[in-house]
Amino acid sequence: MPSMTLTIDLADPAATDALGFALGERLFPGAVVALNGQLGAGKTHLVRAVAAGLRVRNLAAVNSPTFVLIQEYAARLPIAHFDTYRLGSEREFAELGVDEYFAAGGVCLIEWADKVVGVLPADRLTITLTVTGPESRSARLVAGGPRHAALMAGLPGGGADGDSVNR
Repeated sequence: MPSMTLTIDLADPAATDALGFALGERLFPGAVVALNGQLGAGKTHLVRAVAAGLRVRNLAAVNSPTFVLIQEYAARLPIAHFDTYRLGSEREFAELGVDEYFAAGGVCLIEWADKVVGVLPADRLTITLTVTGPESRSARLVAGGPRHAALMAGLPGGGADGDSVNR
């Protein structure tokens, strides 16, 4: 299946919150969201918004797991939040037991996913955040399989036919 792509301009942090919340409401058991973008692009901000959409029990606990590598949060679906910034290889990521997390039926949110792309499942949603201004961002969403394409198609501006959409 060809991938589905959607580009969304995020004018301010509230727009990022709205995107993340909408994603969180639509995520399903076994969903994998790979997040990329430069330092300060808003990856953790987006994760917090996704967690809010998943109805995380303690939103204040959602922060960057840069030093602990994995944070787990109780929500509508269990959330495993990874930060691979400090890892030296895909092997180190695999040794964290990520296959068990991928199979556990929760949601996996992976910051700096481009560092470990070879270990990620093909059916995933990849979001690349690009800084476009002091508070604005661009989010490029790519669904790498049917489950995540269906998720993306349900987003405002996501279309229903799986074609590439820019918004």
